[in-house]
Amino acid sequence: MMVLTVFIVTALTFVMMQWMPGSPFNNPKLSASQIAQLSKQYGLSKPIWQQFLNYLVNAAHFNFGTSYINTGQSVSLMISQRLPVSMELGIQALILGVPLGMYIGTYQAMRKNTARDYSLSIITLFFTALPDFLLGMLLMLFFAIDMPIFPITGWNSWMSSVLPTLALGMGVIAFVARFTRSQTLETLDSDQIQLAYAKGLDEGQVIMKHAVRNSLIPVLTLLGPLTAGLLTGSALIETIFSIPGIGNQFVSSISSKDYPVIMGTTIVYTILLQVMILLGDIATAIADPRIRLGGKD
Repeated sequence: MMVLTVFIVTALTFVMMQWMPGSPFNNPKLSASQIAQLSKQYGLSKPIWQQFLNYLVNAAHFNFGTSYINTGQSVSLMISQRLPVSMELGIQALILGVPLGMYIGTYQAMRKNTARDYSLSIITLFFTALPDFLLGMLLMLFFAIDMPIFPITGWNSWMSSVLPTLALGMGVIAFVARFTRSQTLETLDSDQIQLAYAKGLDEGQVIMKHAVRNSLIPVLTLLGPLTAGLLTGSALIETIFSIPGIGNQFVSSISSKDYPVIMGTTIVYTILLQVMILLGDIATAIADPRIRLGGKD
């Protein structure tokens, strides 16, 4: 299924790029003969089906071609240079967001229908709805311009990573907290929890040994897509803070119609997404012994 998914995404992306108006060589300084020569050089003059087959063969060996705009630069090399930056930013956002989100969600569930629960629900709803790029701009305004504590842009030190990490991490905290709260409330109403209380276990033991563990299982299913999205970078956040990540590169490649970069980035993201979903399924099976691969009880 993973291989089939990657193939379908690759095919759809390739077809959509053919439908995009214009071409990478729409430079008014280029003559018609020069554009035709460049198209022949990069194989764009061949039939679409032949272009696609050639691309599949090369992509199977992780050869995504060369960039049309950055002449002579390998797309694979460009991605390998920028992906670690995006992964570092994503890992920092995950480390900040997931534990805090689970703690806040569990705390809310234990204080259900109290003033603290309502207050935290409003806060998490606000950060869930607030776009991360808008939060990033606000953080930049307050903590880099009005109060010059952190650098405005760049990726040179841990100081320059604070604001973009917060911009990505706050949304993760809010999202995980809201989901954890709903799952924990559902778990607390189950017969298993009532049985644990009947056995004489105190609240702390019930929460840690039963409620948190059972609530963790649905949360694990979210971490796959969430992790893949964060590790491959938030395009807008990287653009706002001028972070040399893969997301920033992807945005610029779309505007310049750099087809090989668009294709290579899309394939890498799809593979990462599939791998993280698989790891999430494996982690879920480990956390819950009742789950068996193949649908067996």
